Amino acid sequence: MDRLDAMAVFAAVVETGSLAAAGRKLGHSPATVTRAVAMLEERLGERLLHRSTRALRLTERGEHQVAVYRSILAELAEADGGDAAGDRVAGRITLTAPELFGRSVLMPVVETFLDEHPDVSLRMLLLNRVVSLVEEGVDVAVRLAPLPASGMIAVRLGEMRRLVCAAPDYLAHAGIPPDPGALQHHRCIGTEDGAAREQWHFIDRTSARERRLSMAVQPRIALNGAGAAIDAAIRGQGVCRAMAYQAVEHIEAGRLTALLCDFEPEPLPIHLVFHAIPRRNAALRAFVDHATPRLRAAVRNVSDRTARAAGASSDVRSG
Repeated sequence: MDRLDAMAVFAAVVETGSLAAAGRKLGHSPATVTRAVAMLEERLGERLLHRSTRALRLTERGEHQVAVYRSILAELAEADGGDAAGDRVAGRITLTAPELFGRSVLMPVVETFLDEHPDVSLRMLLLNRVVSLVEEGVDVAVRLAPLPASGMIAVRLGEMRRLVCAAPDYLAHAGIPPDPGALQHHRCIGTEDGAAREQWHFIDRTSARERRLSMAVQPRIALNGAGAAIDAAIRGQGVCRAMAYQAVEHIEAGRLTALLCDFEPEPLPIHLVFHAIPRRNAALRAFVDHATPRLRAAVRNVSDRTARAAGASSDVRSG
């Protein structure tokens, strides 16, 4: 078995999650699959997989190498297709994003891209968890968080504010919290999947020197999604946390009021994250080129709307 065959075997192992399943997919014996992985590991001088009786898990080097191998294999597959396709953009793309961001911000961009490229198909995973690009076969991800060091390419799209909100009807009888400490006297709505306590982070900007604050909040209602938490807050069930893109429409409409703006934590950076794109993967390259300026514009729009809406909320409260 040569190196290219071994690369294809290793990519199949990662995709299927086991040596045996990869063998069945490729028509190889388990021993052949094991030898292919061992050959790559021996050549690199490092382990690519952590093996146990229950599962396989990529090492840090394995995560890097499977992206490299997939890129090489994709290049060869494109080259074998010859130049007949010319500049035609075709293929299949898999992307992932947080659920509400995907629905409200990313989907319009995806739809305009597909309208322009009828030969491209797309699979989108809208999940409120970090999806491994390598292990789940994802081409590109939207990340709303500080990024750890990695070998992936990250294109910055902007940043997103994190807000604390409640409905005007709730505030009319419960009062407006003047500072984060006052939240202990309010009904709070949690979003950490049923956690008995949550840490809500703030920055005190009311004095000459900024000070970071962390409040231990005991949710009256604990939910596993921001959408449900916002719905509960709109119905007057208490105070919730939300990203700006999740709440801005409701603040503009008067269904929610932004609170504690002087104590708002730092905004979160937003990036498109992907591995190096094979030179001939025209579909993925076209999507990144199409999506980047449009997502940047969409994020700026949310930021501008949030500034206006939160400012209006502050004027109403002070009035």
